[in-house]
Amino acid sequence: MNETETWRRLSPRMLAVHPVQEAVRFLPVLVGVLFINQNGQGHLWSLIGLGLAVGAGLLRWFTTTYHVDATHVRVRRGLLRRRELSVPRDRVRTVDLTAHPMQRVLGLSRVVIGTGRSDRGSEGVTLDALTAAEAARLRAELLGKPVPVSATDAPEAGPSTGSELARLSPRWMFYGPFTLSGIATFGVVAGWLGNETRFDPEEFGLFRSVIGQVSELPVAVAVLEIVVAVAVLVAVLSIAAYVLAFWRFRLVRADGTLHVTRGLLTTRSTTIELRRLRGAEISEPLLLRAVGGARCLAITTGLRVGRGAERGGSVLLPPAPRAEAHRVAEEVTGETGPATHPLVRHGGRARRRRYTRAFAFAAMVTGILALLWWLAGWPAWTWQAAPALFPLGALLAEDRYRNLGHALLGRRLVIGIGSLVRRRYLLSSEGVIGWVIRRSFFQRRAGLVSLTATTAAGQGHYTCVDLPAAEAIALADAAVPSLLEPFLVRRQ
Repeated sequence: MNETETWRRLSPRMLAVHPVQEAVRFLPVLVGVLFINQNGQGHLWSLIGLGLAVGAGLLRWFTTTYHVDATHVRVRRGLLRRRELSVPRDRVRTVDLTAHPMQRVLGLSRVVIGTGRSDRGSEGVTLDALTAAEAARLRAELLGKPVPVSATDAPEAGPSTGSELARLSPRWMFYGPFTLSGIATFGVVAGWLGNETRFDPEEFGLFRSVIGQVSELPVAVAVLEIVVAVAVLVAVLSIAAYVLAFWRFRLVRADGTLHVTRGLLTTRSTTIELRRLRGAEISEPLLLRAVGGARCLAITTGLRVGRGAERGGSVLLPPAPRAEAHRVAEEVTGETGPATHPLVRHGGRARRRRYTRAFAFAAMVTGILALLWWLAGWPAWTWQAAPALFPLGALLAEDRYRNLGHALLGRRLVIGIGSLVRRRYLLSSEGVIGWVIRRSFFQRRAGLVSLTATTAAGQGHYTCVDLPAAEAIALADAAVPSLLEPFLVRRQ
């Protein structure tokens, strides 16, 4: 077979999708040119810009080809500047399939091949887009799994065989408002309305009547009414964001892989090889923890972590009951106990450091506000109210200490850390490729160190902070004895 026969193109159906995507991407510029309308040429320049955007989408199909053989995956792109990306197949860690609504209508999927090498800075090897059946076949081929694939396979379709570890329950939507995604959505929508559309509430009768009604109320009642209204709106937006992201969520273990599918409008299917899995993370943001919720993330090579867990594809369980997150973490790691095992505390010196930093921050804020009152005439109530930071800081310091700890259970290193977002890392010792021991000036005075386990998976490093120095060395040596052996001097 000659070279031209082995190089394949993306699906021709993408010609109906990419021009629209390019036009939407340039829409703000096109609208700006249209309304500037210098010398009466605005409409003409807008049409030219639209034509260029559509042409860029068409050009992508004509200049993109890919080739898969027994050793490499190669992708060629570009017309004037020709580029070829080549990745060894033994570097393939994950295969991620996504499809937004237009792609789903046309039976297309976007394929992202995670390699664990360049994913943190880019999106790895991306093919946008293939037919859903071809994408599913490519995934099976790259992961070496002889999974039968039918012509109707789509990103939201999981494997037909295997054990189901988790499935979305409608009751889990209760946790949506406690993930803060609604606050972010509310901020984005409000910013867009204010900056892009020049939205003026006075121009709309409903808003004008609401503003009039609120302005006639006492200040305390008006504030309470606004807070309740915003809270309800944020809750609704949070639930909507939860449904959009995790509708039909399903976690399945089959043929040595974990298969995650989710999404309402834009569907996503992620396949993770179990032999590449280095552990799991149980994450509990403060509000979610207050209602007994948590989520579970994968610590694995080949998945992006820098742009958020939902976008990076490492979610093994969306916000759900804490017990469910513990169960899933132990199911995927194949061990019972690490998710709930009591941690070894780091002692009184670690506790004092948390209180010292909390009180130092409160004292600094109080002092700055007092100086601004004295020198710049700021209101006196600002520095008079600032001492309230001391009891709040004490509560935060105690919570941070109670969440701080570690444990070594067989070959599983467990690290607990955080307060506003409490995290527990269940890291396999086999995935640790190095240790970093750091001591700040204040840590040296307290006889404490921060022990960091470096790994090729997940964030790349996981730190256990403020351990007694001797205990940190003993923990590192017990977890991975071969790494520290050349540097240790053992007492006879």
